[in-house]
Amino acid sequence: MLRSGIGYDAHRFAEGRKLILGGVEIPSPRGLVGHSDADVLTHAIADALLGAIGERDIGHHFPNTDEAFRGISSLEILRRVREILAGQKFRIANVDATLIAERPKIGPYRDTMREKIAAALEIDLSCVGIKATTNEGMGAFGRGEGMAAMAVASVHQE
Repeated sequence: MLRSGIGYDAHRFAEGRKLILGGVEIPSPRGLVGHSDADVLTHAIADALLGAIGERDIGHHFPNTDEAFRGISSLEILRRVREILAGQKFRIANVDATLIAERPKIGPYRDTMREKIAAALEIDLSCVGIKATTNEGMGAFGRGEGMAAMAVASVHQE
């Protein structure tokens, strides 16, 4: 049986934070605010995977009230989500995500992001799609106040 889920995440920018997207540190004067590394791309993917199996979101599994998760790598979150899926006898078919931001351009980092996500999820590189778009200058994301990501994931029950 094939099942699908969707995920969404958004974080605002702040000075003095590293910008991590898809597990890759990207040179930027500002990073995203969050309890973990605030990687919107991997958070959206994690939520899509959890949704595909009817689980609660990453906020439930990795609450920002738990100091054990402060600064946690979002690639580690993906690995733990993969373990949740495996424990329920699900196998990841594919993930596809879109980053919504005016800057930075992710083209130079896209392949490395895909590799890191594929490795964390233990799936083939061809099963990971990453795209980016702008908000055409509209709204908070268009003004560069933050960024968001959307993802869809499909899983098979073993």
